[in-house]
Amino acid sequence: MSHRYLLVMRFALLNLVAFALLAAAYLQGWLDGLFDRTTFILSAIVFAVFLYGLALCGFKVWRTSAALNDMKSGGKTAVARAAQYLGTAKRVDAQTRAGQIGMVRLKMSHEIQIIRQIASMLVFLGLIGTVIGFIIALSGVKPEAVTQVDSVATMVATLIRGMSIALYTTLLGAVLNVWLSINYRLLSSGSVDLLSEIADHGERR
Repeated sequence: MSHRYLLVMRFALLNLVAFALLAAAYLQGWLDGLFDRTTFILSAIVFAVFLYGLALCGFKVWRTSAALNDMKSGGKTAVARAAQYLGTAKRVDAQTRAGQIGMVRLKMSHEIQIIRQIASMLVFLGLIGTVIGFIIALSGVKPEAVTQVDSVATMVATLIRGMSIALYTTLLGAVLNVWLSINYRLLSSGSVDLLSEIADHGERR
């Protein structure tokens, strides 16, 4: 019983530490640049996609952990794909069982692949923010006004603002990509453990 929902506990601990580090960075003032109006809108979109991916990953971690518990307790209430495999494993030869477990592996891999795709999407969203930031930065550059002292200050301010948007959104997308990718690795390892349990249980039957 002490090892029940171990995968869920690892997921919770990982993200608790990550959110604590995020809160510490906020308190240190390292995230103040994200609250510029344009930067905030772009960052909110990226963070919303991340939270969706994290919530979906958490749901899949819960399901995988529950299935692992089922298998370790005898597999009586295992998920449908495991029950189907176990139901036929005792009636077929080793080669057929290998093919069946391969199909289970493909289905499980397909189900968690969306988390990896969302993690990759975060990088692309960050790059879109980078492009927008550069567009804003360059929009303030007017060659004909370079010789005018008053205009130079405005151009420099716009350039700095655009570069800030570009850098912050790129950094946010990259950091959230790493964060979600680590969760994906955790989920993937749990899926591998579940697959091993299904295969072992099938062989014992």
